[in-house]
Amino acid sequence: MRKLLVDVAHTLVPPRGDRYGPLPPLMLTLTLVTGLVDAVSFLGLGQVFVANMTGNVALLGFALAGAEGLSAPASLVSLASFLVGAVAGGRFGTRFAAHRGRLLASALALQAVLVAAALVIALVAHDRVDAPGRYALIVVLGLAMGMQTAVARRIGVPDLTTTVLTQTLTGLASDSAPTGGDGPRPGRRILSVLAMVLGALVGALLLDAGLAVVLGVALALLVVAAAVTPRLAATDAEWVRP
Repeated sequence: MRKLLVDVAHTLVPPRGDRYGPLPPLMLTLTLVTGLVDAVSFLGLGQVFVANMTGNVALLGFALAGAEGLSAPASLVSLASFLVGAVAGGRFGTRFAAHRGRLLASALALQAVLVAAALVIALVAHDRVDAPGRYALIVVLGLAMGMQTAVARRIGVPDLTTTVLTQTLTGLASDSAPTGGDGPRPGRRILSVLAMVLGALVGALLLDAGLAVVLGVALALLVVAAAVTPRLAATDAEWVRP
């Protein structure tokens, strides 16, 4: 229990000289955003994921089999948008390969612009999810989440991919004491899961107030992270280097 609490504390408030510096809490913020955005897409846009591509690919298979309520075109558009966003994230990763702080700051700024565009679309459409508005939101959010995932992958904070929890949950179980493992980073892994759950929970609860409300919360988190990251990265600290 002591190890767990210490790891939680170090994840939320990294100690001076930590290899990853402020990256873990920033990655947790993006994980929270993922839960919010996938609540919008799955519950508000007709059972399609824009961040969880494992789930989206499965939904595509179900839709192709004729499962009721699912749309193969929506899943394909989401997948294509995510891949394009991932390409953009990869280009950011190459351009800022020597400085993780600048990489994250630049990506966050563009991601905030994309989510702001989604918010405008939702406001203009008055939350109606007919075909034009629905697909526009899927494209913009898919781009944002693809870029986020690619950048998080390049930054490489263990157990904080921001959009995928399968490996995190597997590590939490397979490295635990009952298996004879030493259970590295249990607090970070649990916080990652909780952040996703919290984002999805808040998104689902706020959805009755409208898609724009949930997107507004996601945008606010991104704007704060985008504003804070350059200040944190304006040093020659060890964590900015890969």
